[in-house]
Amino acid sequence: MFYHVLKYVLLGPLLRLVFRPRIEGLEHVPSSGAAIVAGNHLSFSDHFLMPAILKRRITFLAKAEYFTGPGIKGRLTAAFFRSAGQIPVDRSGKDAGQAAIREGLGVLVKDELLGIYPEGTRSHDGRLYKGKVGVAVMALKAGVPVIPCAMIGTFEAQPPGQRIPNIHPVVIRFGEPLEFSRYAGMENEKAILRAVTDEIMYAILSLSEQEYVDRYAAEVKAEETAAKAAEKARNRAFPRLPRR
Repeated sequence: MFYHVLKYVLLGPLLRLVFRPRIEGLEHVPSSGAAIVAGNHLSFSDHFLMPAILKRRITFLAKAEYFTGPGIKGRLTAAFFRSAGQIPVDRSGKDAGQAAIREGLGVLVKDELLGIYPEGTRSHDGRLYKGKVGVAVMALKAGVPVIPCAMIGTFEAQPPGQRIPNIHPVVIRFGEPLEFSRYAGMENEKAILRAVTDEIMYAILSLSEQEYVDRYAAEVKAEETAAKAAEKARNRAFPRLPRR
């Protein structure tokens, strides 16, 4: 109930007013039946813009941290995300991927739309990163099509770390459904999962026209964070002398 209030009364009209999104290829999203919408992930706003423009309800897998904040603010945030159709997934530990797959399959078995970001995290620099194979596992196990989606302009509208979005034009572009029935029963084959995932990422790349990086975003983020920390440590240890 509250999902529809958010979409049609509270959040949806506001998002349309601020971002004025241009929608392309909406006819590629099926009007019924289970399907996966796989997109790039550039901004916090992505979680809400896509549900706002789709006619059908879509459920996203979201990081558990959005649901576990302390105090009243944390409880309100958790309630908001659940009302917006988000499912918490714990991304820590060796079983995190399996937990996400179970949750995703639970959505698909009900003939609903599942939204997923194969990169696994937001892009910190606007580039498109290597996809994780969970999307392929779910597509093959459930036997459902994958609709590639590109969010364009959301990085500029709300870059990482910025709470209040800028007024910036946004394009949401859907591609033709990708069908993988030729790989039925092969969801445990690593090479097949990699091939399916790469095909999905290439379709997203063709829609978004981003620069592609053949590495996982989380790895690159960790390296850059470590490099910045090391640079700060060097500056503290060997401070620059003021110019005379």
